[in-house]
Amino acid sequence: MTDHIMARRDGAVGHLSLNRPKAIHALTLEMVAAMTAALLAWRDDAGVGAVLIDHAPSPDGDPKLSRGFCAGGDIALLRTSALNDGGVSGRRFFFDEYRLNHLLFEYPKPVVAFMDGITMGGGVGISQPARFRVATENTRLAMPETGIGLFPDVGGGWYLSRLPGRLGEYLALTGARLDGAECLWAGLATHYLAAASLPEAKRRIAAGAAIETVLGALAAVPTAPPIAEHAEAIDRLFASDRYEDILAALAADDSAFAGTTLSTLRAKSPQSCKVSLRLLGESRRLNHLCDEMAMEYRVGSRVLARPDFAEGVRALIVDKTGDPAWNPAAPEGVSDDMIDAIFADLPANEEWTPL
Repeated sequence: MTDHIMARRDGAVGHLSLNRPKAIHALTLEMVAAMTAALLAWRDDAGVGAVLIDHAPSPDGDPKLSRGFCAGGDIALLRTSALNDGGVSGRRFFFDEYRLNHLLFEYPKPVVAFMDGITMGGGVGISQPARFRVATENTRLAMPETGIGLFPDVGGGWYLSRLPGRLGEYLALTGARLDGAECLWAGLATHYLAAASLPEAKRRIAAGAAIETVLGALAAVPTAPPIAEHAEAIDRLFASDRYEDILAALAADDSAFAGTTLSTLRAKSPQSCKVSLRLLGESRRLNHLCDEMAMEYRVGSRVLARPDFAEGVRALIVDKTGDPAWNPAAPEGVSDDMIDAIFADLPANEEWTPL
């Protein structure tokens, strides 16, 4: 077990609190293992009627250390693995993390995820499988992986591909952040509550009140979702599954939204953008999340070992220079054969399997 996960029984619920505030509760392998163990123990415990997932408050009350639900996965471990062991330990992290994601998706008891604050990458992976996903005025949800040479994994292909229109493609490629109102509008959140009412919601659920009744009674009215005004433009500009066509459509459009979006995409890894588009297209054709996770594991295993990931993390997170040297540098350099190889099956004894 680890101190970075607080797992306890609270009345009628099992309560998991992420407790790594200085890293905005980013998931480590030990945290993944602790969450998985608790969920497996509670799955057959008749005294546990539901599971709550949230982040612990800062022990010293510093609001800067309570600004997020979960900022993602252990990027430092993944980069070290890419540079030093050919991705072996990174693949182990993906393997176990994806098992946790799938366990939550198939969990027989209702799970409530409180997405209060930053919810990115791995945080999306442990909140989107929940039956109840609560956003607040603090929520900032994103899958920003194309900026560091990765792709929207942890089930991201499944969830994003099932959003209305081409919103999923827009979010996957740009890494755009959605606020709580936008999450509710898009369907990434099932409920919207004021952050101040979350303790009361958790108290009532732990006391045995019906979850849907509690969340409905405490629901707040969100502000208008800013992204809604761009929905038509997103559907039109991101209509193609060919990345070069999307870039051309944005370049030909004289709106401020298109110009800003094009500038954003020009900073992303061309390889990651093409991988992400292919991922969402493939995901739409899948019928089970288990198949999604197996596909994402194949892709993650290959992408982790390619140059863009280590370089993207260096430029954006380690050195913070913002000048990644992508390889290939242009979309035209990312061939169909390269993408096919990234998505190819692994040897049978290396494929991902659920718990």
